[in-house]
Amino acid sequence: MRRVTLFVNGTSKNGKVVAVYGTLTDLLSVASNKLGIKASCLYNGKGGLIDDIALIRDDDVLYVSEGDPFIDPQNEARVASGLHGAHTDWLTLNIGGRLFTTTRSTLVSKEPDSMLAHMFREKDVWGNKQDEHGAYLIDRSPEYFEPILNYLRHGQLIINEGINIRGVLEEARFFGIEQLAEQLEVAIKPHAYFQNRTRSHLMTTPPFPGRSLFHIFKHYSSRCNLTHANLCCSNLERADLSGANLDGANLQGVKMLCSNAEGASLKGCNFEDPSGLKANLEGANLKGVDMEGSQMTGINLRVATLKNAKLKNCNLRGATLAGTDLENCDLSGCDLQEANLRGSNVKGAIFEEMLTPLHMSQSVR
Repeated sequence: MRRVTLFVNGTSKNGKVVAVYGTLTDLLSVASNKLGIKASCLYNGKGGLIDDIALIRDDDVLYVSEGDPFIDPQNEARVASGLHGAHTDWLTLNIGGRLFTTTRSTLVSKEPDSMLAHMFREKDVWGNKQDEHGAYLIDRSPEYFEPILNYLRHGQLIINEGINIRGVLEEARFFGIEQLAEQLEVAIKPHAYFQNRTRSHLMTTPPFPGRSLFHIFKHYSSRCNLTHANLCCSNLERADLSGANLDGANLQGVKMLCSNAEGASLKGCNFEDPSGLKANLEGANLKGVDMEGSQMTGINLRVATLKNAKLKNCNLRGATLAGTDLENCDLSGCDLQEANLRGSNVKGAIFEEMLTPLHMSQSVR
């Protein structure tokens, strides 16, 4: 009687020695029971498909698949031999049809108690299914998995614009990434609170006075309507306010360093803080913004970009505009008394009907 050693396709561990008898169908049935898979194909060590039991010799080593093409187990051995331990070898995940390449260490080290860590801590412990290219198959959403993988890589939560944060939270819960799930829950609560505030409430009470709104505005404020909102002393650093409508908003003491408000409307806004706390928009992108009639005494617009912006009739007394790009900016009717324009680009800027004369010393480099 012949004996053969059976392995799951693509692996060289946990082999089963079985007796060969009857037909090829009988051998596949035995393989299914021994290996815990639905065996449908047999391959020899060189990847040849065995379609006749008479071709099998005593002591052959055979590889059993569920219908997928042959995967050379030597590929696994070659990867492992050139690296330091099982935690550093590269592997590919097929998440909902999209491929992600990462290291075993990434999936295991950051969240050692997660499902991903248990799945990939040791090779083939879970018997993870693989596609024809050897990528591990996981039936989940790729767009929600990407920020989870990046979190495991560098420990930072980064979600691209347009990705539903709740979907990422559900994936984090599914994979057991507890620390990430906690961060997402904290981020979602203020957003839900913000979404449920009525417009009239925003007109009278700052939703998060003195607190950072970055995690909200980073993903949800582009082209939003915040007319007459009270955002006094809010921190909108690096926020995306492109195309947003903030006409008449209270922005006293607001921090908008390096924010993106390109094409936004901020007509009639109040940036002046009676207590002396000055609004800071240093480095902000304000291309094409409409700030007509806004009160901006002492505002910091250093190295901001105001190209093609409309600042007609604005109060810019004592404003810092050093190094600011004011190309083609309409500053007609503005009050620029004691404003600092040193090093600014005023090519094509309009300074008609100024309330106070603009001295050369204000704009000389």
